[in-house]
Parts: sequence; structure tokens; C-alpha cells
Amino acid sequence: MKRLAVMVLLLTSLGVVAQRNDGPKSRKSPKMDLTAEQMATLQTKKMTLALDLTKAQQEKIMKLQLDEAKSRKEKWEGMKAKRESGEWQKPTSEERFQMENARLDHQIALQGKMKEILDADQYQTWRKMKKQKAMHGKKRMQPRGSRG
Repeated sequence: MKRLAVMVLLLTSLGVVAQRNDGPKSRKSPKMDLTAEQMATLQTKKMTLALDLTKAQQEKIMKLQLDEAKSRKEKWEGMKAKRESGEWQKPTSEERFQMENARLDHQIALQGKMKEILDADQYQTWRKMKKQKAMHGKKRMQPRGSRG
């Protein structure tokens, strides 16, 4: 009887551990299911709510967000295709430097464009929002081994 109880307990725990996890931590981002236009529209509306944008500002930011979303979607699709075909390799230190440098240049250009579109108060609020989002991302990327 004891053996039967232990076996049932082991099989049950094995079944629980073996369950597939498609929760929020799954690899595929749900935002990548959206089109570039949908992503840009949602982002623009969020910014409109947070920054109280005028109609002219909304149009300019929508155009900017659409370009950003298309660029992100292209990069994501390219990486996905490389991974599926087996061509993807870990970048060298020089390639990582070039990618990071290009990313930072792109962020500087985006920041300049946003500065032209937004007024001073809106720009400061946007910077704070961006900083909070970046810190939230860093927090999520921390290892979960020790919970202290």
C-alpha cells in the first residue's frame, strides 16, 4: 500500500512538472502577432493618454511609431528566419559593438525627433516613461536563482 501511494505521488508530481508553460514567460512576444500599423496605433494612443497630445502631434507620432514598428517587425522576422534555418550564430564582439552602436545612434535620432514633436513638459514626461520602461525591462532580465 505504501509503495502504491509513493508511486501515485511520483507520477502525479511528474505530470505537474512536465506541463507545458505557455504563460506570459513564453518566448514569443504577443505583440509580434500584431501588424506594424496595429502596434503603432496602440503605442500612439498610449502616448496620447499619457502626454495629452494634440491632433497634429498624434499624426506625427503615429508616422514615427509606424516606421519604428515596421523596423522592429523586419528585424524580428529576420532573426526568426535565421534561427529556423539554422544560420544564426552568436555574434562576435565586433558585431555586438556595431549592433549596439547602431542601436544607440537610432535611439539618439528618435530622441531628437521626439524633442521636435513634443513640448518641454511632454518631452520630460516621455523621458521619465521611457526610463521607467527600461528599468522594468532590466528587472525582468535579472536571474531568478536567489530570491533572498
